[in-house]
Amino acid sequence: MTDRIIPLLDERVRAPRPAIPAQLETPTGRLTDRLARHLHDLRISVTDRCNFRCTYCMPREVFDSNYRFLPHAELLTFEEITRLARIFIDHGVEKIRLTGGEPLLRKDLERLIGMLASLTTRAGQPLDLTLTTNASILARKARALAAAGLKRVTVSLDALDDAVFRRMNDADFPVADVLRGIDAAAAAGLAPIKINMVVKRGTNDDEIAPMARHFRGSGHILRFIEFMDVGTSNGWRMDDVVPSAEVIKRIGAEWPVEPIDANYTGEVAERWRYRDGAGEIGVISSVTQAFCRTCTRARLSTEGKLYLCLFAQSGHDLRALVRGGASDAEISTAIAHIWRARSDRYSELRSQATVALPKIEMSYIGG
Repeated sequence: MTDRIIPLLDERVRAPRPAIPAQLETPTGRLTDRLARHLHDLRISVTDRCNFRCTYCMPREVFDSNYRFLPHAELLTFEEITRLARIFIDHGVEKIRLTGGEPLLRKDLERLIGMLASLTTRAGQPLDLTLTTNASILARKARALAAAGLKRVTVSLDALDDAVFRRMNDADFPVADVLRGIDAAAAAGLAPIKINMVVKRGTNDDEIAPMARHFRGSGHILRFIEFMDVGTSNGWRMDDVVPSAEVIKRIGAEWPVEPIDANYTGEVAERWRYRDGAGEIGVISSVTQAFCRTCTRARLSTEGKLYLCLFAQSGHDLRALVRGGASDAEISTAIAHIWRARSDRYSELRSQATVALPKIEMSYIGG
């Protein structure tokens, strides 16, 4: 069988080594890009591997037994990740989310969490340290993750119906094990737990109401995500998107809801609460209601490339600086130079032409 080559393989080779400006600078914690967007969130992918083959993220026909994942030596070490995290914090980052792939597949992840948890923001406050997981092994990991210093988890769950869920994860993994992982995380204090459901018309949109019903009153926050054209391998079509407005209408028909304010500027989810006090839900509408103008997120890939947008076509090779002997001040200045030049706003510009462009896979830089 011939290997299928997709853009992220080429990108791993091509990403340029960032230039280090001649004039080094001291970070102020108020770094902004061309659209006056602050650097606040850093998402770090710790592995490009996953034990699921979700059809909208890592479809099996691409990520099969012939797919070449990164060798361990190519991954950033925990020490390298922590060093870069400290530099990003100097520029104003207050929230770090560990992603993948499936981050819990990274060996000894608790050690990395402990290292990151020891960091503080520029204001001396604890870092908001979170993790996104498919929860396949969360039940046996939750207590250790919390003990290491993890604050919260977000769990991906696209259906309660077992047959639908197994079809979507394409790994024959049962819903019951995910629910056990959520319960274990709650018992370990990793709360509030967010549950992310990617909604695809004709695939799992009839699970919207059952999911809402199940998590109402649980204390967990269910969030519905529009099916996005991330990467080039998921066969995205606009016809498959269920707009967030339709999701809210469906839920509101059974349980009246009302909008509530964002927790902070740049929060991706639009928040709603049940009028009867049964909790909160959210919708993430990057297709129909772009929120690019408030995007404060940078993404660090498994092997140390910096991406400025989930829909990016290329990145910046920070690992080349780290392993090439650059000082913290040089790396910090290079990052500042990259962020200041940032003008990404893909979702605002989305068209048939942009959808067809090669883009980095979500499994490579995290959702």
